[in-house]
Amino acid sequence: MRGFLLLAARILVSAALLYIAFRGINFAAIQSRLSQISPGWFLLAVLATIFQIFLGALRWREISARCAAPLGTGQAFRYNMIGAFFNQTLPSTIGGDAMRLWLVRQTGAGWRAATYSVLVDRAIGLIALALIVVASLPWSYELIGNARGRMALLLVDLAAISAGLGFLVYGVLPWQWLKTLWPLRHIHACAVIANQVIFNRNSGPKVAVLSLLIHVMAVVIAWCAVRSIAAPAAFEQLFMLVPPIMLITMLPISIAGWGVREATMMVAFGYAGLAPTDGTVVSLLFGASSFVVGAIGGLVWILSAEKKSEISHVAPEGE
Repeated sequence: MRGFLLLAARILVSAALLYIAFRGINFAAIQSRLSQISPGWFLLAVLATIFQIFLGALRWREISARCAAPLGTGQAFRYNMIGAFFNQTLPSTIGGDAMRLWLVRQTGAGWRAATYSVLVDRAIGLIALALIVVASLPWSYELIGNARGRMALLLVDLAAISAGLGFLVYGVLPWQWLKTLWPLRHIHACAVIANQVIFNRNSGPKVAVLSLLIHVMAVVIAWCAVRSIAAPAAFEQLFMLVPPIMLITMLPISIAGWGVREATMMVAFGYAGLAPTDGTVVSLLFGASSFVVGAIGGLVWILSAEKKSEISHVAPEGE
């Protein structure tokens, strides 16, 4: 019952935010923009999304090795594609993480190792995104002329970097009770692993570069969406706007980020002096590219050995 209520709440949040995003929007302008979509640029957005998932698989491979849950490159990529499918069908943008965890468990890794590999991967991604947002603050602050927009940007930056640095510091605290109390001991263990990955001379540079490229690809996807409708937004403007938007979109309060992304991108475009309608359309195309890739991930799941194994386990005896 609790799970149903949580799902219903997230559906309501998505619906409410989509309503806010579309309220007052000139639908004729949206229709005009959508009629101008270049299929070639949208295809590039889809391919960029797939490449972003591949980069994520390379980073996850590095992290999972530290968690006693080693994965091959192809294996990690396949699991990430399946996770992309479940991101579109389960609540929030992290719905696919639960599926990735289950898939790693099927390789023979323990539940703890599987869970840690997914959680640390997610945490390092958030930390990297927070650092990118903070590093670009001088330029993004200048881009946004609205006082309220600047304040919102500062608050997002402060919350993100505080959470990221706090998580890493948490992993080096010497207090013994952090290692014994549940669930603090699991959070502490993930923080310890994150520190080991980030500050290791071998894995650290690889994970840092991959994390940067993953978030740059998010900007590339948005730029492809912009180009597909010939909107007057430059790549450097998107580089300032997209990371904070992605940071907010990752909040697990809606279905696959729908509603949160549209409302945030519409507001961000307006604060940057761009057309809010273009922000809404770009966000829809960004989500559509993720949906298409998620559908491909669904095919990967249907054809996977893990899916066939699951069916065989639940099939009645004698069939």
